Amino acid sequence: MLYYLFEYLDKTLNIPGTGVFQYITFRSALAVILSLMISTIYGKRIIAFLRNQQVGETVRELGLAGQNEKAGTPTMGGLIIIIATLIPVFLFTKLNNIYIILLIVTTLWMGTIGFIDDYIKIFKKDKQGLKGIFKVIGQVGLGLIVGSVLYLHPGVTLRNETNKTITINQKENVIAPMAAEEKSTATTIPFFKNNEFDYAELLAWTGEGYENWAWLVFIPIVIFIITAVSNGANLTDGIDGLAAGTSAISVVALGIFTFVSGNIIFSSYLNIMYIPNSGEMTVFIAAFAGALVGFLWYNSYPATVFMGDTGSLTIGGVIAVLAISVRKELLIPLLCGIFLVENFSVVLQVSYFKYTKKRFGEGRRIFLMSPLHHHYQKKGYHESKIVTRFWIVGIILAILSIVTLKLR
Repeated sequence: MLYYLFEYLDKTLNIPGTGVFQYITFRSALAVILSLMISTIYGKRIIAFLRNQQVGETVRELGLAGQNEKAGTPTMGGLIIIIATLIPVFLFTKLNNIYIILLIVTTLWMGTIGFIDDYIKIFKKDKQGLKGIFKVIGQVGLGLIVGSVLYLHPGVTLRNETNKTITINQKENVIAPMAAEEKSTATTIPFFKNNEFDYAELLAWTGEGYENWAWLVFIPIVIFIITAVSNGANLTDGIDGLAAGTSAISVVALGIFTFVSGNIIFSSYLNIMYIPNSGEMTVFIAAFAGALVGFLWYNSYPATVFMGDTGSLTIGGVIAVLAISVRKELLIPLLCGIFLVENFSVVLQVSYFKYTKKRFGEGRRIFLMSPLHHHYQKKGYHESKIVTRFWIVGIILAILSIVTLKLR
């Protein structure tokens, strides 16, 4: 909203200094400062409200050290993240930008699913919360919306460089790069030269005109990524500060990708896709990162609030949509490696238990407990040590992901 006000003041009234709002970097700085202030200052009031409403965590008996002390700690703290993100976004972004619209829809959509799940657990006294099938339906529904918009909306384009002869004077012609915008389902394959891959190529075997059917591949892939990443974030939210911290690291890395991909100069220098209008997502990311860091003020050990599914599902959904929008979804296994390992540890544990029970008559386990962070708790590691080490791994993975901009 303020963006449009300052745009009017700059272009219509020519008030000095108001043009600074045109810069993504300036608006991103404002967004991160405001989101930090909201999440830290007003977060305390939200926590007090949740406590007064008796929105307390019901901790399952898992045999973990310090577990019982957490019972009754306010949950649904994801509301802090959502509020601290959306207020700066509404104030500082171009609200007619299709990427911003998608991210706002994602935040509200996944936040609503998580809120319903938390509400059922707390007020309906059902520890299972929202049935898994309904969660999946919600995630698939969001994936269908996001995939369809990215595929069909005219504002979602890529710009490829083409050579064109330009006449400088009567005697001299110069071949200069010219940008051509086009609809595309292309993405980036990390660590490879000539690393652009079009999902439509998977249908090349069908014959001429296969490009028209690219949505048959693209949309299901978007649905799968959103479902997988949101569930991965949900599983990672198990001990104080783990999900918020690792997510903040991944989000900051994605902010670098959106900034360079949305800037024609940097994208040309780095020889990466230039995605028109995608740079605006940097402002959203700044607000989101600030909200996550501010939330850590209260969620770090010992936590005075938990994010609940309201926060974890929202985090996963936003990260997935960001990665897909900037065409870096194939980097998710590296960038969000913590989510992947946590998810995979559960799949391995359950699969191996079922297999051994069928084969030997008794279920056996690979880990002392899954997800993986609980395995280390069972081994006697303190929560703070586990979280700090997971953060360090997350930073390493984020750096490796950023390095792919040039390492091919």
